[in-house]
Amino acid sequence: MPNRTELRGKRILVSGGTTGIGRETIKLLVEEGARVLTFGRDREALDTALDYAKGAIGVTTDVATREGIARVFDEVDHKLGGIDMLVTCAALGADPIHEMDDDGWRYVIETNLIGTLACARASIKRMERSGGGHLLFVGSISTEIKAEGESVYAATKAGIQAFAETLRKEIADKNIKVSVVQPGSVDTDMQECTADEKREAVEEQKMLHAEEIAEAILFVLTRSAASDVVNLRIEPLIQKTS
Repeated sequence: MPNRTELRGKRILVSGGTTGIGRETIKLLVEEGARVLTFGRDREALDTALDYAKGAIGVTTDVATREGIARVFDEVDHKLGGIDMLVTCAALGADPIHEMDDDGWRYVIETNLIGTLACARASIKRMERSGGGHLLFVGSISTEIKAEGESVYAATKAGIQAFAETLRKEIADKNIKVSVVQPGSVDTDMQECTADEKREAVEEQKMLHAEEIAEAILFVLTRSAASDVVNLRIEPLIQKTS
């Protein structure tokens, strides 16, 4: 494609790269020649992801905390020397709010929404100094279908959607793109079903492989400098909507 944005040498931070969509994304980005830093809370899962996506580097930290964000961006500065692109995949599932304890639902909000905003803020400050960049947020079609049982999770993803669409207008003059990829049902660790049930759902076209979302992310990041994919919604052929 003429004017395709090449990822070779790009400095990319991927939050939540230890499982699911994030893990498949860091693998594709490394294969494209990008310099990739990722993070997650679990050291064993991080090591597995880094072995899967050889060439990526990682740190264990918690996106829900100020200290965790500070540590990540210290690594961005020291290991990458800055940031060209941010991809936010870190997220937790949740039960209905009345079925969670107070600390539980607040932690989901801190992880999914506050952590995403904090990563965006720190990235923007660095991208301003280097002349531009690209923020890509992994959202969810839960903001559209509003399925029973997903009140807390949907609230976090709706917040990300509104944040991204508004932020795009606020920083367009800084040469920073803002995009959202909205996946439907995906075969990830977040799904509360067995491996056999997920495999069957994929076969029945009711669930997507995480690699397909990673490929969508790659598509968005590689458009020309003049093109900004604002929203990309990708879902299985037979998407459950309630």
